[in-house]
Parts: sequence; C-alpha cells; structure tokens
Amino acid sequence: MPPRVLYDKEAVAGAIARLAQEIVARNPKTKSLALVGVKTRGVYLAERIKAQVEKEKKVVLPVGAIDTTLYRDDLNDVAHQHQVKGTQIPFDVNEKIIVLVDDVLYTGRSARAAIDQIMDFGRPKRIELAVLVDRGHRELPIAPDYVGYRVETQEDDVVKVHLAEVDARDEVVIAKRKK
Repeated sequence: MPPRVLYDKEAVAGAIARLAQEIVARNPKTKSLALVGVKTRGVYLAERIKAQVEKEKKVVLPVGAIDTTLYRDDLNDVAHQHQVKGTQIPFDVNEKIIVLVDDVLYTGRSARAAIDQIMDFGRPKRIELAVLVDRGHRELPIAPDYVGYRVETQEDDVVKVHLAEVDARDEVVIAKRKK
C-alpha cells in the first residue's frame, strides 16, 4: 500500500499555529519559556513555533536542539538507523519551562530519552511535551501536553512528517511498515 497523505501543507501550518497558541496560553510569562526540538524534524518544528510565538508576543525565545541517540534504552535496536548529530542547548535550563518539541509521539522512548538528557543539563522548573502527531501505542507512561493531531494507527503503520527544511514539502503521511 503506497503512503497516504493525512495532512497537507495548510493543515501542518494550522497545527503549528495552534501549538504555538496553546503553549503561550499555558505559559503567558514567556520570560522563563524555552523550546528544545528533538532532532531532526522536532528542531524545525520548534523553530516554526518560536517564530509564531515571537510574532504574537514580541519576545525572543531561546531554542535548543537535542539528539537522543545515546540516551535511548533501545540503542542496540536502533543504532544501525541513527547517527549521532549532537545536542545544542545554548541557554541555562535551570528554572526554565522547557517545551520539548517532536514530530511524532509513538512509544514514548524518544521523549523519555530527551527528558533524561535535559536533566543532565540542569533542573528545569517544568518540562512539557509538544508533538505534531500523536499516533498512540505508548510503551512508557508519557503523554503530550500539546498535540497537533491525534491519529488512530495500527502497530504496523509508519507515520512520517515531511517538512520543507528537510524534505522539500510539508505533509504528514501514513504507510504500512515494510516487512
């Protein structure tokens, strides 16, 4: 079965705008707010959310990028798929409200790894999770605070987010996992 487009460019842009609005609504004092994108696509989503918040609130938000590869508990299972891309958190995380931004939430393992890594940088006031797509099937008790879309999936589905910065287009697609 070929990939099927779930959300097009306009739907992705709308979801990002909603995520930004919800983040600001929950955190009106943006002075202590910071975004950390989970590499790769979470970083670009964080940058887009930052732009929306800065446009609306006329503030400058710090943004970092986190590579969870070495923090994963399933590194042996995924190591052949990932290259370490480095983490850049150019601000003090202590007493910050950190919003982790990722493209797809599935088992919760990437989110757990990102939380572990952020805690190695210091002690944030709070860590929240924003995802463009929540596809369910959690293996860990991780729940997003902000969700662009919730998608009902099967275990053998693959949900991919394509972003113009990486893939030359914005869309969310679903396909069956190759056996």
